[in-house]
Amino acid sequence: MTSDQAVAVLRAAGEPTRLRILALLAREELAVLELTRILGQSQPRVSRHLKLLAEAGLVERFPDGAWVFYRLASPGPTRTLLDQALRLIAPSDAVLRRDAERLQGVAAERAGEAAAYFADNAHRWHEIRSLYVSEAAVEAAILEATGEGPFRRLVDLGTGAGRMLTLLGPKAESAVGLDLSRQMLNIARSNVAGAGLGACELRHGDIFGTGLADGEADLVVVHQVLHYLGEPAAAVAEAARLVAPAGRLLIVDFAPHDLEFLRAEHRHRRLGFGDDEIEGWLAAAGLGRIQRRSLPPGSAGGLTVKVWSAEHDAGRLRRVA
Repeated sequence: MTSDQAVAVLRAAGEPTRLRILALLAREELAVLELTRILGQSQPRVSRHLKLLAEAGLVERFPDGAWVFYRLASPGPTRTLLDQALRLIAPSDAVLRRDAERLQGVAAERAGEAAAYFADNAHRWHEIRSLYVSEAAVEAAILEATGEGPFRRLVDLGTGAGRMLTLLGPKAESAVGLDLSRQMLNIARSNVAGAGLGACELRHGDIFGTGLADGEADLVVVHQVLHYLGEPAAAVAEAARLVAPAGRLLIVDFAPHDLEFLRAEHRHRRLGFGDDEIEGWLAAAGLGRIQRRSLPPGSAGGLTVKVWSAEHDAGRLRRVA
């Protein structure tokens, strides 16, 4: 980075509202409307600040259906300078503390809506998941991607009704499924017991902080979870941390689409993910030998399901702090 480039970066960041935006995005990716709520400013004003930050390379803009999200710049000289500047701000700063509290309120509201949705729909979860694509085809692709096994330890993050445990559990010596919804866990317990899988454990747990050990499992599965999350990249990093040497991470989710009703009716935060995005997160977490499979919908207007798999590259796997 040249001195002129450094000055341009610092000039772009050196404005109170823009610095507040950067501090918020350091916590998680956010939509424009969420930023306007937290900052208490008009959308045109916030959008203007975001435009300047994007032009300076400090933030990345990515449309997602009718929404637009922003995140901090990818790792590089600009991001390094930005991180150093943000670390100089005192944790006790009153303005940034208030913004962080408002962000927590937005996140809590989002989480509460999701919890209510899962509680209301837990009893018909398989019906909801099969609205747009053949579950049989998806499960066949999952079995192909995971291989024959056997697996010493299976971890299913966001286990829901436990279908991945009942599908893959017979190949595992032991398994654990984590979910934040207690209603879902109750259904999963019933399904796991009905499948005769005595070595499966169900836990109330957070995908961002599982509490599991580094390299805990030789198969980690994140099935139809990322599109509900505010910070999917962090969830991928945590999942990758759990992968043992020679182990594998499997991610199943939707390709990008424009079915906006899924946000309001089914609490989807992201409308699918592109290969570059998912594969970039996997590579950043130190996983390699990435493969992808696409399963197009059975009818027009449906959703394409993607299956990404990646393996532990022992020399590059990064530990998540």
